[in-house]
Amino acid sequence: MTTRILHISDLHFGSPFVPVVAEALLASIPSLAPDAIVVSGDLTQRAKREQFLQARKFFDKFSDIPMLVIPGNHDVPLWRVFERLIKPHALYREIVSPDLNPVLQIGNVVLVGLDSTAPRRSLSNGRIYLDQLRHCEESLAAVPEGMTRIVVAHHHFAPGHDRVLDIPMPQAQRAIDCFVEQRVEMILGGHLHRSYIGNSLDFFPGHHRDRGVIIVQCGTTTSSRGKGRERDENTFNLIKAGSRDHTVIHYMYFEEAGEFAPVSKHTFPRQGQAFKPDCEASPS
Repeated sequence: MTTRILHISDLHFGSPFVPVVAEALLASIPSLAPDAIVVSGDLTQRAKREQFLQARKFFDKFSDIPMLVIPGNHDVPLWRVFERLIKPHALYREIVSPDLNPVLQIGNVVLVGLDSTAPRRSLSNGRIYLDQLRHCEESLAAVPEGMTRIVVAHHHFAPGHDRVLDIPMPQAQRAIDCFVEQRVEMILGGHLHRSYIGNSLDFFPGHHRDRGVIIVQCGTTTSSRGKGRERDENTFNLIKAGSRDHTVIHYMYFEEAGEFAPVSKHTFPRQGQAFKPDCEASPS
């Protein structure tokens, strides 16, 4: 069984939002045939009511596809300080979802969303608190052995992988260690405005060298705020979670063609599995 997950992020409804790219995303969905859609934060640019309403209207176009959505740092007020300190997620809860740490089970996958915004402490780097790690553990406790466990958070657990300086969340390794113990296989995130597809063992040694966590960062899917090698670019990921391996297909928007197209493919064997080749090489 394979479950297909469309991973989009950093939509930034408001001044940076690019409508023509959003229409290309919508046009891609029928051929991608996702079983679920994940939005890893920053739905809006400045957490304004009209921007949340625009995001809600856009999500309604996804028909009946199950969704898991979490907030990003741009989804809490920045300059409206009183609102940020007293009721930072009021508009998000009212218009998008009352649940900041949602759980979605679809096919052979369970997804646990974690709100990393920490509006009263750190808007930039974010936080994952111990009670959220306990929530993740409790959500996964009854999950059958063979199901794929995926965590979704807006902020990044791994340091920047290029020359653009990005500091990971405080206590990131603590969270990674917990996820490894909970047999989480993949983390989906955003925030960096450029993509990265790799493994937590690239950054943290961990105490289980046989199993790191696949890290899948999405760039900005529908805004003009791409960074690094994805400056002025728009991207999303399609994850195929299978019984033996997981494949991440990275898509980029091409302005000349007016559509998204795949630009790379990454396949990871599941924990305890080896690659099963499509065909054996012919002897010479």
